[in-house]
Amino acid sequence: MRRLRLGFMIPVLLAVVLTGGALTVYSQEDMQVVEDSGFGTSMRPAPAFRHDEHNEAAGLLDCAVCHHVYDEDGKLVPEESSEGQECSECHGSPEGEFPMELVRRFHLNCRGCHQERDAGPVTCGECHTR
Repeated sequence: MRRLRLGFMIPVLLAVVLTGGALTVYSQEDMQVVEDSGFGTSMRPAPAFRHDEHNEAAGLLDCAVCHHVYDEDGKLVPEESSEGQECSECHGSPEGEFPMELVRRFHLNCRGCHQERDAGPVTCGECHTR
């Protein structure tokens, strides 16, 4: 009787473990990390970010809200998008310096939007999870 229970329990436990592992992999399938070569090394990990899920929940249909382009006079160019470019291409720091301007721009754009909408993470540890 004991052998029969053990023979049944092992496959059940194995199935539970494998199913749990598969769900974990699939749940992180579209997980992206906000990266930019302008950051170099940082003290905190990059924020995890599910691009499409985030934009759908936030109702962001215009890519230029985040992927914006400004002209020489500092005016937004409404029909253009900077998709495919790193933010540091425009918001970079001189080589060798800490990219404070880039950090500031991310915080103004992302954190600022979260504060305006009273939704989403706003503290360091909420975005930069270890």
